[in-house]
Amino acid sequence: MPVKILMPALSPTMTEGTLAKWLVKEGDTVESGDVIAEIETDKATMEVEAVDEGKIGKILVSEGSEGVAVNEVIALLLEEGEDASALDGADTSSASVGGGGDAEPAAEAPKQEASKPEAAQAKGLAPAAPVSGGDRIKASPLARRIAANEGVDLGKVEGSGPRGRVVKRDVEAAMSSKPADKAASAAASSAPAGEKPAAAPQAPAASGWNPDLTGLPEYEEIPNSSMRKVIARRLTQSKQQVPHFYLTVDCELDNLLATRKQLNEKAGEGVKVSVNDFVIRAASIALKRVPAANAVWTDAAILQCKQQDISVAVAIEGGLITPVIRNAGGKGLAEISTEMKALAGKAREGKLKPEEFQGGTFSVSNLGMFGIKEFSAIINPPQGCILAVGAGEQRAVVKDGALAIATVMSCTLSVDHRVVDGAVGAEFMAEFKKLIEDPLSMLL
Repeated sequence: MPVKILMPALSPTMTEGTLAKWLVKEGDTVESGDVIAEIETDKATMEVEAVDEGKIGKILVSEGSEGVAVNEVIALLLEEGEDASALDGADTSSASVGGGGDAEPAAEAPKQEASKPEAAQAKGLAPAAPVSGGDRIKASPLARRIAANEGVDLGKVEGSGPRGRVVKRDVEAAMSSKPADKAASAAASSAPAGEKPAAAPQAPAASGWNPDLTGLPEYEEIPNSSMRKVIARRLTQSKQQVPHFYLTVDCELDNLLATRKQLNEKAGEGVKVSVNDFVIRAASIALKRVPAANAVWTDAAILQCKQQDISVAVAIEGGLITPVIRNAGGKGLAEISTEMKALAGKAREGKLKPEEFQGGTFSVSNLGMFGIKEFSAIINPPQGCILAVGAGEQRAVVKDGALAIATVMSCTLSVDHRVVDGAVGAEFMAEFKKLIEDPLSMLL
């Protein structure tokens, strides 16, 4: 019997993904551990390995397919001794998941659904759409769930997925077209005989954001990736729901730059400490000294974390991701530097594992390498703070009543006022500034 290759859950919260690329084709022989596909989630593109050995008998989900539900069958693997005839009548239904999983069982035959419409309505479910020809509607489990919740008739939705399958975007498109359809019907019924009704207003996009594009010059339309959609949703929620306030300090860097130069001259091969490594180290020590700033918000309680897990913003193609330096407060500069370089490289290659970018208790975003003097970052919920780091530049300062020149770096802490009060944020920034300006204290 052919082995089902399922859409994997690459993170605890993943319910669907995009099958970005197949690295094998039908007829290829694979062994356990071979990379067979690339899956795009809302965070990164990850490789999928074969669990069993055999021959790729049939690919069921084509490259570029979006909204592929977790545990959906994406291909069939022929085991040793099986040939193409074993694919005839092979079961390709999605695997069910116990314990409240997101995957849903395949829809029952239309006859069974039609026999109990009252029961379906009693449970608050939308009656199954009629299917002509005795065939069930080809739709992903996620599309079925959304259609049931929103009362969308799947029988009237045109599928854009593989082999005409109805996927999430098709249901969302049908939902967004409903107001326009109703408006068009009303206009048609009220228009005088022989007069063409006015066109219905354009329906808003599924996200609810429908800007006026009148007067725009020629442009290229770049579809939003899963990552970009998640970034947009999370940051919008953060700015709308999290009460931000901001604290800025100027830190003199001359001692730190001199210390960095000495360390890199004496460091072993392959180790080169950056200013950002000092920032991560200083932030983690400051959090140990001011633990109230190392906190996460929930409606029930403030969670004060006992370990300093620093999320560091890394720009990648198409978005932003925050790999996490775990227990940064217990690591030295060399270890932080080595780990950060490895994580940043994996992030840019789209090879981060979920445990390498999920979680984090505090974030650092550094735009100094781009010459940005100062900025305010948006908090990454449920974290309570994010530190925005600007460029080090020579500025005029007053020392002992006399004018002098110093290399100064402006740093701004964005704070969730529900979690961290102003005095606590100020105490953290005072400790951070002290560490940056006295870097030898970070080496103790």
